[in-house]
This record gives sequence, C-alpha cells and structure tokens, in this order.
Amino acid sequence: MKVISKKSLINKRLNQFLKVLTKKMGCIENGFFGEYTHRYERVLINIRRLFMRLQGQLIVSCQALPHEPLHSDYIMARMAVAVEEGGAKGIRANSVIDIKAIKEAVDLPVIGIIKRDYEDADVFITATMKEIDELMTVKPEIIALDATSSTRPNGQTLDDFYHEIRAKYPEQLLMADCSTVEEMIHADKLGFDFIGSTLVGYTKQSKGDKIEENDFEILRTVLERIKHPLIAEGNIDTPEKVKRVLELGAYSVVVGSAITRPQLITKKFVDAIQQGEKD
Repeated sequence: MKVISKKSLINKRLNQFLKVLTKKMGCIENGFFGEYTHRYERVLINIRRLFMRLQGQLIVSCQALPHEPLHSDYIMARMAVAVEEGGAKGIRANSVIDIKAIKEAVDLPVIGIIKRDYEDADVFITATMKEIDELMTVKPEIIALDATSSTRPNGQTLDDFYHEIRAKYPEQLLMADCSTVEEMIHADKLGFDFIGSTLVGYTKQSKGDKIEENDFEILRTVLERIKHPLIAEGNIDTPEKVKRVLELGAYSVVVGSAITRPQLITKKFVDAIQQGEKD
C-alpha cells in the first residue's frame, strides 16, 4: 500500500483549495495556479500565504464577554501576545475593539466575529450585514459567521445572507460556524472558504452531540464530503484532542476556554477537589 506523507497531503489539499478559490473568483484556469485576472492576483497570493501559515496549526480564541472578569481589549491583546509566545499561529477574536488591539499587538492572522443578540433570532455570531460592515473596518483575515439552520434576524436565510456578503465584499475570506454534518455540507456547497465545527452541541438541532464521540465521527464524516478546509473547533479542550483532529485531516484547530478563560480552568481544579472530598 502506498504511504502518503504529511507534506504530500498538505500540498494536495492546498492545490484543491486554490482550484476551488480560483473558480470562485471567476479566474481562468490553466494548470496549477492558472492564468487569472490581475484583480485577484494579490488575493490568491495572500490566500496561499495564509493557508500555509495556518495549515496544521493551533489558533487560539481570545475572547471575554462583557460579564466576564477579563473583558478588556487591552487584556485580550496581551492574551494574544502570550499565546503567540506559546506557539499559536492564529487568533479568533470578538468585537472590533478587541480585533484592533490584537492586530496592533501581534502579527498573526485573525478570525473575526461579533457576538450580538437579536430578539427574533437564535443566531448571534456575526448575524447581519451590520456586523460584517463593522468587522470590515478592521479587516480580519477571516470573518466567521453562524452558518447553522437556526433562526436568523428578520427571517433572512443563510443563503441570502451569504450572497449579500459576497456581493459587497467578494474578496473577504469567510468561515462557516456550524453545528451539524448537514450544515457543514451545505456551507461547503454554498462556497464558504472554511468550514468550522464551532457550534456542535450548542444549538437546538445538535443538542447532546459531542465532537469527540466515536473518535470524532462528525469530523470524519464531514471530511469525506466537503471540498473546503475544515477548522476543528468546539470543545477541543486537550492536547490529545488537538493532535487527533489534525491527524484525521482537519486543516487547523481552534482552542478557546481551555487556554484563555482562567475562571473556567480554575473551576475544573476546584471541582476535582470537591469531588475528592465527597469520595
């Protein structure tokens, strides 16, 4: 049986990814990169550079909501510096003010989001064009948005929202935050540049699902059926899980609370002590 090296697999996925992007951008293919319009030449070069920077690497989510003790753009920027020193190759961040501070503090690609609640919707991650427009003022390398089947503001469909973004910002890279296999496959067909397992277990339709069940069956199923890179995210909370999802073929992996929310990390230790006392 022929053994494919990790480097060969990476190059193969990169070639496939660039071909998809080239077609998406209305370019004329001719060989590997192909002949493409001058308008998109710089975009494709930047995408290739970004892809190679994040392939097989750790992205750390540096977020603290208003009710949390570390809520501060200054603290999130210092957190980004700390995780960069630890070897992280990308940052996921929430809000314009945090992203701006982080970009000034570190030279790492940023996945940008804005969390905002809407009364008529379950979706809250970059839910409307208002959030997209705000994020574009700080130009994160990737914008992530809720791509689940959950209700959206004003009854808008995900398909309509996606096409609205593409019409206004055709060169912006987009990540789909999904919660089920079906949602990830749909996002891939729509044309999202990155597919994320971010919301597995966090939506009504994925209640009770656990990303790690049956050796990450959800991820393994999706990887067989999508063309765009899969970013593993959502309860990937140990080094062992990080290693495994990358072995299975995830493009990269996002870890958040297990690294950047000390109140939750502390609680695990306290819970262990209390459990020991009961035993």
